[in-house]
Amino acid sequence: MPHITIEYVILIPLLFTQIVVFPLAASIMTSSWVGARRDAALQGAASQLASTIQQLYLSINREEIVAGNITQTSTLPQTIESYPYTANGSLTSVDSNSSRILALTLTLERVGNTATASAVLGPNASWDGGTLRSNSPDASIKVRKFVNGTLLFSFRGG
Repeated sequence: MPHITIEYVILIPLLFTQIVVFPLAASIMTSSWVGARRDAALQGAASQLASTIQQLYLSINREEIVAGNITQTSTLPQTIESYPYTANGSLTSVDSNSSRILALTLTLERVGNTATASAVLGPNASWDGGTLRSNSPDASIKVRKFVNGTLLFSFRGG
């Protein structure tokens, strides 16, 4: 009889650990891994978008490019792990004669993961806002160049 009691004392906590703690720990670790993977993919999209805007600025900000409108269709993936995302930007400058920094924020819908990236633009850059929705059929970056050389950037497809 005493051997049975000792077995129960030893086996019940072990069974509890196998039934409750191991699946809980596995679930927490998997959720963390999925979140980190989403963050990495979203950060990649944010960096790609910032790079595209910076390249547009460098390409259009030349004297031989005349005033007009340019639209760059989004080359970003439409979803990240089946979730669409939105991109917003805000332009800041240190002073009126310096470069301006476009801060981009991408947010994964329904799960809330966010990523940020920056694009350095010149003093003649302006930001008109807008929201870029990744799965919109007309998701694009719009640039309007004025005769005075000002470049007005915005998102289309929100």
